[in-house]
Amino acid sequence: MGRLLAIDYGGKRCGIAVTDLDQVFAFGHDTVSTCDLLDYLKDYTQKENVEGIVVGMPKRLHNELSSIADEIHQFIAACKSQFPTLQFHTYDERFTSKIASHEIARASSKKQIRQDKKLIDQISATLLLQSFLSHQQTKTS
Repeated sequence: MGRLLAIDYGGKRCGIAVTDLDQVFAFGHDTVSTCDLLDYLKDYTQKENVEGIVVGMPKRLHNELSSIADEIHQFIAACKSQFPTLQFHTYDERFTSKIASHEIARASSKKQIRQDKKLIDQISATLLLQSFLSHQQTKTS
């Protein structure tokens, strides 16, 4: 079994999280500039055994796709042609950034840490991936 990798896709930056090889736990891994993301994925998938990629799909409260959804769909299409052996999943990422910001604020009194957007993106990707894993376990139970 290979790792799953999650992407909290953004216009400027993308948070990256990965699972352990048993796909039980999600771990924050990195934050990458969006323009460098495909190169990053190519490098990472050559070094690690990756089974699939989960991409966060931001939705609004009424389950409507957000304005960045078209860009995410184009990114996934590019990934599918670049990485034809990987499985791709989209997963609702509503509120992950708000939850990440809240948890960072609870954990740190330092303003610089609380406002670190790279850390927020990474934690958002971790929350997205852990939620996806929990959902997958519920489906198989």
